[in-house]
Amino acid sequence: MPLNKKSDLQPISSYDLKLPRYMVFCAIISSLGFFCNGWVIGSANLPGKVTHVCGTGALQISTIFPDCLSMNDALWGFAVASFCIGGLMASVSGGYIQNRYGRRYVICYNSLGYIFGAVLISCATSTAMFIVGRIMCGYSCGLGSLAIPIYIGEISTIKARGTMGAFTQGMITIGILLSSVTGLPLSTVPLWRVNYALVAVPALLQLIMMHFCVESPRFLISKRQIEAAQVNLQRLRNGASIEIEFFDMVEGQLGSEAAKYVTHRSSSSSTDKLDSDDLILVPQQQPATKADAMNLIEIFRDSFIRSIAVIVIIVHMLQQLIGINAVMYYSTSMFEVVFPSGDMSKYMSIVTVALNFVSTVISILVIDRMGRRTLILISITGAAVFLVLLVIGYVYQVDALLIVSVLGYVCSFAVGMGPIPWILIAELTPVIASASVGAIATSLNWSMNFLVGQCFPVLFSKIQGYSFIIFCLFAFIYATFVYLWLPETKGKSFEDIITELKRRL
Repeated sequence: MPLNKKSDLQPISSYDLKLPRYMVFCAIISSLGFFCNGWVIGSANLPGKVTHVCGTGALQISTIFPDCLSMNDALWGFAVASFCIGGLMASVSGGYIQNRYGRRYVICYNSLGYIFGAVLISCATSTAMFIVGRIMCGYSCGLGSLAIPIYIGEISTIKARGTMGAFTQGMITIGILLSSVTGLPLSTVPLWRVNYALVAVPALLQLIMMHFCVESPRFLISKRQIEAAQVNLQRLRNGASIEIEFFDMVEGQLGSEAAKYVTHRSSSSSTDKLDSDDLILVPQQQPATKADAMNLIEIFRDSFIRSIAVIVIIVHMLQQLIGINAVMYYSTSMFEVVFPSGDMSKYMSIVTVALNFVSTVISILVIDRMGRRTLILISITGAAVFLVLLVIGYVYQVDALLIVSVLGYVCSFAVGMGPIPWILIAELTPVIASASVGAIATSLNWSMNFLVGQCFPVLFSKIQGYSFIIFCLFAFIYATFVYLWLPETKGKSFEDIITELKRRL
């Protein structure tokens, strides 16, 4: 049991904890979904050509599967981006599913989409099978993108919430990096199928290990399962004193009278089970803190929740409209402009992903020190500068400047704009509205992801490097919005954040 430095007899407050072991375990296991997300994103990069263009066309070396799935560039672009359709489908339905079944079970069974999708893609004998498999993987990407950040935000300590939230983005970059590294030796016939199938391994691991993780205490409180919430919070805090934190959780959702009543019952000698019927009888319940989850319509009827939703939605849309996935999907093709022959463009794509990972690690280390708002402003500014340099590099054919600009842009994005929008879903939104607000934000995030993935190849073929000017304009809009409207959430409890937002909005 963690002890207070001032006294060896008193356990420290859970508000003073940073990284209790079991909480970190739950965060890592749940983040495996983001690793799978990264693998799905990166798996089509290096083996892309051998997947849809090969010397034998639709002929077969093996007796079971065709050597490749013949597609023109437009159809291949759709096939690559089709997982965004699955992500959009999951985002639309994910709020209801999460509110009904809970964060933990959604994350657990969400792994099945990756497993079935991986099997379908690796065994594909037609373009349709490949696309359906990508959509199935995308469904898990979308549902996980909604459920996992909320789960991690709700189980994390205040001092580690940013670090744990940024860790999810780190898992994406690891997934992209490893899929790219394995893609080098597997970019052959018929081994390209293995590259798409490997995502099933971490998905299966998550499916098994999530059964050893607890449900979010905040979600249980919203369902008025008070005793279970208290037990789970105590386990997540590794034996520290949770009285103050638990009181704040109950007060934030059920009102101060309910929190006092729960605290009194917990400290008394009564062994009777505390259930939802007890709380109904508590006087002076605050109607603004009802425990029932808000649906997609209700969040826009409430002026306060609507204001929060607009902030979260805009941040998520702009995250994609700044063009990061135009680089991640097609980095190999972009480097072929500089390295038209040989495998150097493939190696440069791996370097890009590696720098993405390093920058994300930096974000994990500094986000709880620098704060969300400061870090994202630095990130956007850096991205805008490198986008301008990227345009200059293309227009004037300065190869060295083009390479530095791509790498600098990816690093700038990863250090702030990558992880922070996902953290903000849980930090800015009350528990009763987080699933619905997250569903809308995530669905629009995936919609913009799909839009960029579909439009960029066409746009790039028409105007080449000038296409990055559009992303630069969105970076300027992004920076202006963050500077004017995004509050700082570093080092604050969910309840303190909501109180501050009520004063500002």
